[in-house]
Formats: sequence, structure tokens, C-alpha cells
Amino acid sequence: MAEPRTRLHHRAEALAASLPPLLVAAERVAATVSQGVHGRRRIGQGETFWQFRRYQAGDAASRIDWRQSAKSQPVYVRENEWEAAQSIWLWRDASPSMTYRSTDALPTKTARTDLLILALASLLVRGGEHIALLGTGMPPAAGRAALLRIAETIEAGRTATGSLPAIEPLPRYARLVIASDFLVPLTDLRATLAGFSARGVKGHLLQILDPAEETFPFTGRIQFEGPEDEGRLLIGRAESVRDGYRDAIAGHQRGLEALARQTGWTLAVHRTDRPAETSLLTLFLALSQSLDR
Repeated sequence: MAEPRTRLHHRAEALAASLPPLLVAAERVAATVSQGVHGRRRIGQGETFWQFRRYQAGDAASRIDWRQSAKSQPVYVRENEWEAAQSIWLWRDASPSMTYRSTDALPTKTARTDLLILALASLLVRGGEHIALLGTGMPPAAGRAALLRIAETIEAGRTATGSLPAIEPLPRYARLVIASDFLVPLTDLRATLAGFSARGVKGHLLQILDPAEETFPFTGRIQFEGPEDEGRLLIGRAESVRDGYRDAIAGHQRGLEALARQTGWTLAVHRTDRPAETSLLTLFLALSQSLDR
């Protein structure tokens, strides 16, 4: 006998209430993006038929589909869809600088980073990929259980607190997504990327910035305090240093772009005053293209 609709509704509400709020928000973002993303299809050793194509020199005779070939003059081979899941590690910067926000109307960089990382994880799980959080000892796994475990780990704050991830011996050709503000010396980031790249790991840099960190809109007498014990700085007229600051941050961004390009990684920049969906789509498509290579 079917379960009464009211009882089923109450069970659904109870289940939703038990999920981490961050995961609920992330899945809403992922659901919006997934509507505009077509599933990835790759040639490989899977069992799902994809297409026929004409036989080419070098194709194994065992791949010829004789039934299809008998219907016409050309000889055809059968191609199946690639079904081998990829291992993708995710890492998010949980250092004190990520707690910054210039106004109460904006989310902190930490909040937006966590939302994007979880939304990306949701999209990857839907695609059948294996995911894990770097630095937690968590093995890559597929399915909703893996997504829930990552959400719970982030909500509980059981992740590394450094500005950059420690280099770990990931499997060759694994993929890694690093989300951070990357307001660190480029020499430090270069060493991190070189360490992973030497192991055959490629990845994607997702930079999260508050808009004030790009535009420096401050005016008047202001005391700035570093969130990571950098000390305090009192400026009598903040607007007097605006041009110099903007030149410095623009130079840092150019260096970051060049570093990503030199190491074969990709870079996406997200500002917390812009929709999360746009950056998530950009990141997911870049990751999907790298998995196809």
C-alpha cells in the first residue's frame, strides 16, 4: 500500500532538515548549473554503446562490428562510452584571511569557497567521478555518501588551515582543484604546483576574492589589520595609496595567470559579489575538458 502523501512529505522534510545547510545550498547551485551542462561522453572501454564509425588503419579487428558492416560497403567499428571514473581531489583554503568580507551584505571568502567546492563535488558525483578532500586522509569515493562526507567534514572544520595544500603522493594523472584567495608569495605557490606536477598531477586554481581586494574603495583615515598576525597599518588618507595598491594587485594577478599557464593548470577568478553559478560552470567545464584528455 502506498505511503500516505502527508507522511511521505513529513519524512522528506525531516531528511532535508538533517542535511548540512551548506550542502543544501550547494546542491541548489549545482542543480542550476547542471541544467546547462550536457553529460560528458568519452570513447573508451565501457559497456554502453556510443556510435559506429568507419574502420581506420590501426584499428583492432576485434572492434569490427560485422553485422553493421554487412549492411553496407564500408567496414564499421563499434565505439563504447568511456565509463572509467576519474579521481578528483578538492582542497579549500581555511586560513584566517579567508574570513574577510568588506561589507555585511557579502559572504565571507570562506563561505563562498565552501559553497563552490561542495557544488562542484555535487556535479562531479552526478557524473560518476570519484572525489575526496585533500589533506583529510579521505580516499576517493563515488556517490552521494562521498558528497555527504565531504560536506560534514567541511562543516565540522576538519580540514587543513594553511594557505596552500601540503604536497601529497596522489596517483599519476589525478586531478586537483585548489580554492584559495592566493594572496601568497608566488614563489610559494610555484613550489606547490611544481611538487604536484612532478607527480603527473594537473589541476585547477579557483581564486576567491572580495571585491574590495581588487578595487580598494577605502577613503579617509583607516587602520588596516592583517588577519594572520601581519600587524596593523594606519593610513591617513587611504585614497592616496589606491593607485599603487591596484597596480600591485594587478601585477600579482598577472603573475598568477602566468604561473598557471607555465605549469599547465587552469585558473578561474571569482568575486564574492558575483553569482556562484557562473564560476561553477566555468570551473566544471574546464575540469571536464581536462578529464577528456
